[in-house]
Amino acid sequence: MGKKSRIDRIEKRDSYATQRTKEKRKHTLIAIAVLGGIVAVLAVSVYNFTNLTQSAPGAPPGAGKLGDEHEHASILVKIFGDNFPPTNSGFSETIYQVKSPWIHFEAGDGYTVHRHSSGVALGYLFKTIKIGLDDKCFIFPDGRKFCTTEDYSLKFYVNHKPVPGITDLIIHNDDRILVSYGNENQTQIDAQLTELDSKPILS
Repeated sequence: MGKKSRIDRIEKRDSYATQRTKEKRKHTLIAIAVLGGIVAVLAVSVYNFTNLTQSAPGAPPGAGKLGDEHEHASILVKIFGDNFPPTNSGFSETIYQVKSPWIHFEAGDGYTVHRHSSGVALGYLFKTIKIGLDDKCFIFPDGRKFCTTEDYSLKFYVNHKPVPGITDLIIHNDDRILVSYGNENQTQIDAQLTELDSKPILS
């Protein structure tokens, strides 16, 4: 009787030890699987980030790596003396915000242009927000055109200096750009430039 009881206890103990070993092995395998999954996710994230900073899809012509530069400039558009868009808060509406990772307006601010890559010209920004722009015409998203004629002209100023166009302009920190259409005299243009200077450039 005593011997059988001792054998039963030994068998139970061995069975319990075997069970514990199996459970530990199971938990170890689960932990390894979870850790492997985390490593795989991190590897994919690093891979995607590396590729994004080197050759993100839809890169504009001549663009460098996404994130290799971060420059900020302010822009003001005036059509017949009125602000465009007509919200008096610049390009702050959702339809104009962050349409490309390369260059955009962001954070609900409608005046500060953020350029996130070298070699990205201002013309690409207007293309992404569906505004036609060249040295003669400013074309609203709805198709209305404001082009230079004998009576009215499309004018561009960068840091108070007149320039023939801005589509090829690559902005730099603290640049201030005015796009003005109409028949304004110099006094009126100076007032628009003063308004432009009053807009904060966000970083």
